[in-house]
Amino acid sequence: MALDKAPPILRGQDGEGSVQVHQDDQLKIEGAKVFSVYGKGGIGKSTTSSNLSAAFTKMGKRVLQIGCDPKHDSTFTLTGKLQPTVIDILKDVDFHSEELRPEDFVTVGYGGVQCVEAGGPPAGTGCGGYVVGQTVKLLKQHHMLENTDVVIFDVLGDVVCGGFAAPLQHADRALIVTANDFDSIYAMNRIIAAVQAKSANYKVRLAGCVANRSKDTDEVDRYCDTVGFKRIAHMPDVDAIRRSRLKKKTLFEMGDDEDIIQCQKEYIRMAETLWAGTDPLAPAPLEDRHIFELLGFD
Repeated sequence: MALDKAPPILRGQDGEGSVQVHQDDQLKIEGAKVFSVYGKGGIGKSTTSSNLSAAFTKMGKRVLQIGCDPKHDSTFTLTGKLQPTVIDILKDVDFHSEELRPEDFVTVGYGGVQCVEAGGPPAGTGCGGYVVGQTVKLLKQHHMLENTDVVIFDVLGDVVCGGFAAPLQHADRALIVTANDFDSIYAMNRIIAAVQAKSANYKVRLAGCVANRSKDTDEVDRYCDTVGFKRIAHMPDVDAIRRSRLKKKTLFEMGDDEDIIQCQKEYIRMAETLWAGTDPLAPAPLEDRHIFELLGFD
């Protein structure tokens, strides 16, 4: 079966004035716990996603990670190289998806993590939500979701359109990666608003945030206390995390230095927390002027 036509547009269902890409209800992911990882561009979402995937495998879980960025480097440290995207692979077969086999678009990475790079449309054209939908469709057609315990969507940058909010239509919980600075927390505030809009019509709820590459967490914690959010992990600003990207490895392959071991333990603790289930948080995002008043200046 070739790719279907573009999915329908919903107007006004995911927030006042919303125009969103709607995924087919038949493409629901069932039987696995589904997490979507969001955050400001360059904040470390892919590093967080990949190490979290690896941590889940340490718990004996079967994991599928889906990168949702045209840069297609989400699974880079899990597989040791850039993987081709679903959209590029479909182009190679003239969008006749029935010609594809699972091994054409799924790569087994560290710890047995199943790795997929959805990719995205060319710049300025198309919708990323459509690409996410077709990726899930391919996975279901090839029964790749039937023996999976955990699915992690690694989503690019800030939420700026309904297309890249599409993984929220599949997710049980959304996790936000931030840092202890104004710009990262400002982006987190916007993402919270996007998830809250989606939660009106979908099962997705907020799990909490990860303070990443941050010596301190005082600003993150102050924001969370103000809006009713929760920090569930803290990854310190250690050089091992930077080096792991350069070496194309997860932190679980980086040796036994004390700082590496501590990061590994924190990722496993976070995976255990998410697997056990988190309270569905419903924070109240701040208006722009209020977040500037809270964090902008003393």
